[in-house]
Amino acid sequence: MSSLKNRMALVTGASSGIGKAIALGLANEGARVCLVGRSLEKLQAVADCAKQFSGNISTYKTDLEIDDEISSMAANLQQAFGGIDILIHSAGMIAVGRMDQACIEDFDRQYRINVRAAYLLTQAFLPALKMRCGQIVFINSQAGFLAAKAGVGQYAATKHALKAIADSLREEVNADEVRVLTVFPGRTASPMQEALQAAENRVYQPERLMQPEDTASVVINALNLPRTAEVTDISIRPFKK
Repeated sequence: MSSLKNRMALVTGASSGIGKAIALGLANEGARVCLVGRSLEKLQAVADCAKQFSGNISTYKTDLEIDDEISSMAANLQQAFGGIDILIHSAGMIAVGRMDQACIEDFDRQYRINVRAAYLLTQAFLPALKMRCGQIVFINSQAGFLAAKAGVGQYAATKHALKAIADSLREEVNADEVRVLTVFPGRTASPMQEALQAAENRVYQPERLMQPEDTASVVINALNLPRTAEVTDISIRPFKK
């Protein structure tokens, strides 16, 4: 029997890409899953898929740029379920541009979604996660693991910041038996990647990229790991054939 059965999991960015794949993977393990995203219609479509595995699926339409919406969602979820066992930070955005051309408003937006929202959500659920010996997963990026390339300085800065938050948090909560994992996926077939490659004037070839299910499989395996061990950082990249 999976160690995730009946565990309460919250997944941000659950309407597509890696977040959706992780949410479906958790449901397949018998977890109770809360889907968080900006589009209720897309979340409901994921929920409909997830219900073939688990009947305990709920959706929370939330704009992670807005503090009040984050606070309201967290309060409603706490009231409904009393807390969570697993927190998956998968929401994110990217804007590209060289420093002499990049828009500072894009930098602010990436910071709010990629860093600040994850920080606020972790703060909100940390008491329950400590009580339940929970697990926290930060879906980062190779941009937060390797040296930053030209044109993605803003995005890479937010992802390096997210790694720092995860590393510091791990040192703070391991004593409470809370595990913290950061995953650094390479380019993954997803709507965000399709838009990014269009912005770079590149042909989108999803079959040559990692698939969302690849990262989801790694995350599920790490969450199922016996409590005698902790995986802290996982770097994944497309397999070069």
